[in-house]
Amino acid sequence: MDWKDVLRRRLASPSSDPKSSSSVEESRESSWEEGDTERRDGVEKLDGRTEELGKKSEQELKDEEMDLFTKYYSEWKGGRKNTNEFYKTIPRFYYRLPAEDEVLLQKLREESRAVFLQRKSRELLDNEELQNLWFLLDKHQIPPMIGEEAMINYENFLKVGEKAGPKCKQFFTAKVFAKLLHTDSYGRISIMQFFNYVMRKVWLHQTRIGLSLYDVAGQGYLRESDLENYILELIPTLPQLDGLEKSFYSFYVCTAVRKFFFFLDPLRTGKIKIQDILACSFLDDLLEGQYLNLDKDHNGMLSKEELSRYGTATMTNVFLDRVFQECLTYDGEMDYKTYLDFVLALENRKEPAALQYIFKLLDIENKGYLNVFSLNYFFRAIQELMKIHGQDPVSFQDVKDEIFDMVKPKDPLKISLQDLINSNQGDTVTTILIDLNGFWTYENREALVANDNENSADLDDT
Repeated sequence: MDWKDVLRRRLASPSSDPKSSSSVEESRESSWEEGDTERRDGVEKLDGRTEELGKKSEQELKDEEMDLFTKYYSEWKGGRKNTNEFYKTIPRFYYRLPAEDEVLLQKLREESRAVFLQRKSRELLDNEELQNLWFLLDKHQIPPMIGEEAMINYENFLKVGEKAGPKCKQFFTAKVFAKLLHTDSYGRISIMQFFNYVMRKVWLHQTRIGLSLYDVAGQGYLRESDLENYILELIPTLPQLDGLEKSFYSFYVCTAVRKFFFFLDPLRTGKIKIQDILACSFLDDLLEGQYLNLDKDHNGMLSKEELSRYGTATMTNVFLDRVFQECLTYDGEMDYKTYLDFVLALENRKEPAALQYIFKLLDIENKGYLNVFSLNYFFRAIQELMKIHGQDPVSFQDVKDEIFDMVKPKDPLKISLQDLINSNQGDTVTTILIDLNGFWTYENREALVANDNENSADLDDT
């Protein structure tokens, strides 16, 4: 019994008898003693539990904590089960593409995508809205101008955003303003830079929608034929191709498409991402003029002799033989697409895709690496051309040592494609092995640099 309960009982029934009173006092003292004893026992038990807890290892404490967590979490989770039936089912997130024989589903998919793209197209600013935006920006400019650049501060920037309409709302944010804010002491941005930013965004979205119309599968990729159709219909709208004869359209389309796929599809999967196309600027490059000049017999194909006149006409016969051995040809002649791959590789030798193309030609044994034998095989042709041009041949041993010093391959006797790419010297190494003019330029690089310095000094004196 607790000492407090004993005390309450004693006080509840007081006695006038002195003996009783004395007995009460005795009872009180005994109760206090009993209470003290109980308290001491409680403290001893508490101390014992503390010692017991102290004896538990950290792992046991962690296990106990995890058990409690699991218990309470399970109870909490169990209590939520009946709150919402939706948690019992996983929402559908995958929809398979219609099969070829499911004509109705395919038509439905095509129509749905067309409607979606039309809606996205209507969300873009048209020419009239862009002109109105420029008018509003110009009206709210804040002096002074910087040169010929009109400027606008953040306050007026927000005012224009309110007046420009809902389509422009996405451009008038603090993030965009901060992105275009540079070193203006008044905290303003250039109106022209902002307008160009808006134009660029609109153009990217327009192009994305235009490319997506040719994405037959609707998966964000274009096949070669899809891209060809897109560019063919795009040609009349390109100002830089104004006046291009229709007979050259096919050449231009083939050139542009080939360049896209050469660099954006190195694994040759036959499709490239629309996002990757948007990030490139290949459409303006034309190569067809040189091809027509090389095609002397005008049969639309290039023979080995015709291709040998490419560039400075100093490529070795050994390398050209490898080109016609490895690349797709028709009765020993190269078509335009194969020619484009060849030109893109040679004109972009620093690019991994180009080095991969040339490495395949140099790897005559198909071992996946270049050794001393393969290097010597190609450099002998360079030595022969040097003799024909009245030059003293350079020792292969010296060239071989220079190549291995430049590349620093993991295996001191083998050069892999990755070694070439990692060395950042792949363009120099391949040039030394396949082109006499390229080798001569490399061999005389110090003299050429000295001549350039002398010419610069002469210009300074004048």
